[in-house]
Amino acid sequence: MQLQQSEELRREKRAIDLFVNLFSGSYQKLDQNDIDYKVFSADGQLIAYAEVSSRVRTMRDAYPLPIQAKKMIKLTDKRLNPVAIWSCEDGIIYAKVKGLTGTVQWEDDEFVMYFEKQKQFKYIRFT
Repeated sequence: MQLQQSEELRREKRAIDLFVNLFSGSYQKLDQNDIDYKVFSADGQLIAYAEVSSRVRTMRDAYPLPIQAKKMIKLTDKRLNPVAIWSCEDGIIYAKVKGLTGTVQWEDDEFVMYFEKQKQFKYIRFT
């Protein structure tokens, strides 16, 4: 269990590092009962909030993309450019939440949202 959690945290950190490197930004990890990150611009201004979900698949095989509905609600409640990021084996898939379309299913005592491929999604491979 501990090994699984540390692997998931490693994947999450790798994903957020790649994302903020797009614009020379930075991030701050938030409390475990909150969403994952505050995202800052290169000059240190708060520009977004992000939730990172681990997807142990390649980007090509990652769909539908799952995310806990409660996390998505918390993310959108922040109102400032909410971004969902999925950390895959070979890179990240990300999108601004506004305009995404998905489905919701009850699984393992919680609601989970699923997103099929959409034009809002952007892709970056790990190097």
